[in-house]
Amino acid sequence: MEQRLSARGSAARQRILQAATAEMAETGDIEVAAVARRAGVSVGLPYRYFGTRSGLLSAVVSDFYDRLGEAVTNREFEGATWHDRERLRVAAWVDHLYDDPLAPVVLSRLGGDAEAVVIETQRLHQAIELGARNIARGQRDGDLPLDRDPELLVAAILGGVHMALAIALTRTPRPDRTRVAAEAWAFVAGAAGAGALDRPEPQT
Repeated sequence: MEQRLSARGSAARQRILQAATAEMAETGDIEVAAVARRAGVSVGLPYRYFGTRSGLLSAVVSDFYDRLGEAVTNREFEGATWHDRERLRVAAWVDHLYDDPLAPVVLSRLGGDAEAVVIETQRLHQAIELGARNIARGQRDGDLPLDRDPELLVAAILGGVHMALAIALTRTPRPDRTRVAAEAWAFVAGAAGAGALDRPEPQT
């Protein structure tokens, strides 16, 4: 629900958003009255800024993906090759999700809220688009083989790694993040064919 807000209104909206994020991370759901209590505001104020419960949930999910994008998806990593850059990206991906208390809830799905599902789908398609350009760059640079469709490859990688992380994040105790990052990178590198160009031809 877009509107021009005063500094006071922006602060109140952000406080409600933070309260909703904490509520969802702790309970797996959002109940507006509980969010209002946590934020220290009237029950009606979340509706003023977010319209509906679904609007508030969508804002929480959007904020989650904004943070993920800033830390991982939209970030440029330093490295001479695709392999160097993307290994750092996968480690950052795992670290960020391990440290974000909302990640287990979002990655394990959100109970079918229609507006939140739309947000998730939009963000997934954006990530696939960015990832496909990334793969294509690696192919142009000669770091990756040309026999893989970038868009299909990235869709498979995102789905596989997100599912693996959803499982890891909900285990008790959680597996060591370094090991998870190493296994995730092995999957990504294998799927993309990183290093395949360096393998010697089999002897006949």
